[in-house]
Amino acid sequence: MFGKLRRLVTSLLLADIVLTQVALLAADSVRRWVPLGREIDPSTSFVNPYLHLMTLMLWPVVFWVTSVYNIRRDVRPVGDARTLFVAVSTATFAFAGALYFTFRDVPRLLVFYFYLFDLVLLSAARLAGGLILRLMHASGRPLTRVLLVGAGESAEAIALALRTRLGHSVDIVGCVDDAATVGPLGVPIVGRLDDMPWLVRGLLVDEVIICLPGDRYADVERLSFQLQAEPVRVRLVPDFLKLVMVQSSVDLVGGLPLIGLREPRIDGPAWAVKRIFDLAVTGGALLFGWPILMAIVAAIKLTSPGPVIYKQQRVGENGRLFWVYKFRTMVSDADQRPTLDKRPDDPRVTRLGRFLRRTSLDELPQLFNVLKGEMSLVGPRPEQVFIVQRYEPWQRQRLAVPPGITGWWQVNGRSNLPMHLNTQYDLYYIRNYSLLLDLKILWKTIGAVIQGRGAY
Repeated sequence: MFGKLRRLVTSLLLADIVLTQVALLAADSVRRWVPLGREIDPSTSFVNPYLHLMTLMLWPVVFWVTSVYNIRRDVRPVGDARTLFVAVSTATFAFAGALYFTFRDVPRLLVFYFYLFDLVLLSAARLAGGLILRLMHASGRPLTRVLLVGAGESAEAIALALRTRLGHSVDIVGCVDDAATVGPLGVPIVGRLDDMPWLVRGLLVDEVIICLPGDRYADVERLSFQLQAEPVRVRLVPDFLKLVMVQSSVDLVGGLPLIGLREPRIDGPAWAVKRIFDLAVTGGALLFGWPILMAIVAAIKLTSPGPVIYKQQRVGENGRLFWVYKFRTMVSDADQRPTLDKRPDDPRVTRLGRFLRRTSLDELPQLFNVLKGEMSLVGPRPEQVFIVQRYEPWQRQRLAVPPGITGWWQVNGRSNLPMHLNTQYDLYYIRNYSLLLDLKILWKTIGAVIQGRGAY
């Protein structure tokens, strides 16, 4: 449900995969060295790469089918013992069945040891996760900070559900209401509705949950647009079904539905696949392309005074600010001679800079932004702060996904396109995202770069 819980579940999935392989190796060692069952040669291992591959395929599938990682209905961050027991038992039973038809020489006692070790290790991982969440909450650094809007019955029900179901992973930092003096379940009143923007920034809020009654629709609409400029997710306790942005979702917390108004368009498995793809391609590009990077660094140093890297603050996913990196293509004092419009005859651009821009080599340092998770290989253009500040509410929908080095707008005109068409192309990408579309855009980017179309 909450964005940071998604990362917690991803970490839990990776830990389960690694620990299951450890359990298999431990079971093999114990079977060979503990004198139980029929005699075997201690120097002969029963584990081979095919068994590792078998468990690597079986466990995630079984755990997904048994809803081990499903936090939408049972939102306890580290799951529960019963679900884990059923999942490990089912996966081990399927593993034993597969061994019967493939590797019959694997001792049944080894499978039993594997089952016990896997159950213990995965349970320990969840206990450790729960302890870490408790320590983070106690030290004032909870996984998610929540601000409630409204102090009525809905707010009280949500506060109770968050505390009982999400426990130490969530901290309700306060409640905002224009009339109430006491918040639900003792949550402090921290301000009025008009104070929301600076409260979100001052309290470092991650999630805003609106719990206003049905006759306050105008306030809900105003808040939803007002918070578009803030790096925060907005949730709504129904019944306001008209406020649907690029992507919406419905989650349950303790049986109470929450409608997400500002959900990331790329979520769950799609987010994991995109991130892994970004890291793999970026890592390969840096590994094989470092001589080109070093050559550009030397060329910039030799041809013009000033720093090699130019960095500028841009607006990223959900309005978060970050520093984007580029090779410097202008004279060192270009910022003292600003211009709003890009044009091919900009006198501030150096001779080498024109070549770097035409070939898009100036954007290679953004690969480090991708490694840091601030950008993706493909996505909307990372826009400048002053431009985003002048956005209409509908234009802010392009901030629903991480910005990209290249994107749908780049391969359909690049700098030749007017601003409104840039935004329309970005929204098309967001609404139609798929890994296949990313691959298509990357392929078309190569052609656009070779032709130098719209690059200056």
